[in-house]
Amino acid sequence: MSADDFAVTASGLSKIYRIGLKEQVHDTFARAAIDFIRSPLQNYRKYRSLYKFDDVTVGESAAAPSDIIWALRDASFDIKRGEVVGFIGRNGAGKSTLLKILTRITPPTRGYAEIRGRVASLLEVGTGFHQELSGRENIYLNATILGMSKREVDRKFDEIVEFSGVERFIDTPVKRYSSGMAVRLAFAVAAHLEPEILIIDEVLAVGDAAFQKKCISKMQDVRKQGRTVLFVSHNMPAVAMLCSRAILLNGGQIVMDGLPSEVIGRYLSGGGITAAEREWPEVESAPGGDVARLRSIRVIGRDGRTAPSVDIREDVGIEMVFDVMRPGHVLLPHYWFYNEEGMVVFASLNQDPARYEQPYSVGCYVSTVWIPGNFLASGALLVTAALITRTPDIVQFDEAQVVAFNVRDNMGPGTARGDWGGDLPGVVRPHLKWTTKEYSGSTGQADPVRKKT
Repeated sequence: MSADDFAVTASGLSKIYRIGLKEQVHDTFARAAIDFIRSPLQNYRKYRSLYKFDDVTVGESAAAPSDIIWALRDASFDIKRGEVVGFIGRNGAGKSTLLKILTRITPPTRGYAEIRGRVASLLEVGTGFHQELSGRENIYLNATILGMSKREVDRKFDEIVEFSGVERFIDTPVKRYSSGMAVRLAFAVAAHLEPEILIIDEVLAVGDAAFQKKCISKMQDVRKQGRTVLFVSHNMPAVAMLCSRAILLNGGQIVMDGLPSEVIGRYLSGGGITAAEREWPEVESAPGGDVARLRSIRVIGRDGRTAPSVDIREDVGIEMVFDVMRPGHVLLPHYWFYNEEGMVVFASLNQDPARYEQPYSVGCYVSTVWIPGNFLASGALLVTAALITRTPDIVQFDEAQVVAFNVRDNMGPGTARGDWGGDLPGVVRPHLKWTTKEYSGSTGQADPVRKKT
């Protein structure tokens, strides 16, 4: 493929920052006076050090100075024209830094990036807006920066305003907009001015559900038009729905590049963001209310050990340990299970006859639910743990996606897959009972084929 087939090319992109160090405190007047005399030269050296990194070596094994932070480290990739690529990773992984380099907001310390085409970006709420100008004026200002003519903007103006939902305030200075209004207008401008490359960072983190739905629908339209989209988000369902490819960053480095379902699964299960066990040793700081507090959550196997990964044929348990501090309340522990795309697979309430609708005494309790083998499909599962007191229903704790585990697929006898190596879609994969018999009309069996009369 030629270079013109790629919308974005990045090679060895690195961004280094030098953080501040603690100031020296002098215990004598003489030392303070000497330091005062030397300070102009020291300050000049500190200033130069913010932009000079001659003391930093490229090799990963080489020790970097203590005041050095690698925001991005040796990132290389190519993005074809028309691809929709999602960048995912924990906070501080380098996603926003990468987009800022690609949009030329900040230069790379090392490496280079080439972007071929007209770019529209939305990296922060109100990016590119002049706070003193009205919404109307900012639309034309942004369009002019993107190289659009006034006639082109006039043609799109009503559509932009209608999408943003700020018609009443379009002639109000942007500085008086709420954060939600600003991001609505900013996204409307970026998406409707027909850029060849659209770069978006966490636009779905701001705004109500209706606006987020409109954003996803618009980005799907942009994708169908064959434009290139670079999308950073912590919303895994949106990444899975919109993107044809995903890139996982961790510690400023690219750790995986591939299909969204596979990369999201790695992020949720093996990416280290969620473990198979969580504990709160101190009751005072543990999640909970006046009646009950959560002490630990574990994913366990039948041997009682913590199980971050289980064979698809094995039973897996979710163990909740909680303290009851006030007696006489009926409690209802429950779990919600999500797959790597953020879809709710199922929920389970504690239906143990020994405890259901029975008041609890003060003490420590262990409540475990068991999921049978050959029920879940392969992939990562995240667990939300919650507990409420009944009549009235009052939430004591609700820890979203607090633990995770991975279900490993397996071929062979005793599995739903058998020796079939092809794809098996779905959020569950039960090993169901099948029967197959040879039909013979002479045996007196009922005719399996119903004939129309």
